[in-house]
Amino acid sequence: MVKEINFEILDSAAKQIEKIVKNEKTNTYLRIEILGGGCAGFSYKIDLDNNIYDEDIVLSKDNIKVLINKAFIPYLDGSTIEFADELIGKSFKINNPNATSSCGCGTSFSV
Repeated sequence: MVKEINFEILDSAAKQIEKIVKNEKTNTYLRIEILGGGCAGFSYKIDLDNNIYDEDIVLSKDNIKVLINKAFIPYLDGSTIEFADELIGKSFKINNPNATSSCGCGTSFSV
């Protein structure tokens, strides 16, 4: 039995993802991954993907889908993704309660 993930896609992220994928091929999804490395230990990889694999959890909101591999549940459970449009730039941000520390740029974290 696979544990479900508590991961929220905030409205700002859903709207931005919808804008991005509407110009892509059909069946384009946002994929969130955790990579080893980065100045704090792990880093997020946010990319587009056209495939859903057996080991993926598919999260839906409005007209979009976000894919997370089941292996990343311990790292992302309880997190949210938002899209921030700030003076320093525009980006997706993952707010992760599991991170015990992060780097200044916010793309690297440790647990």
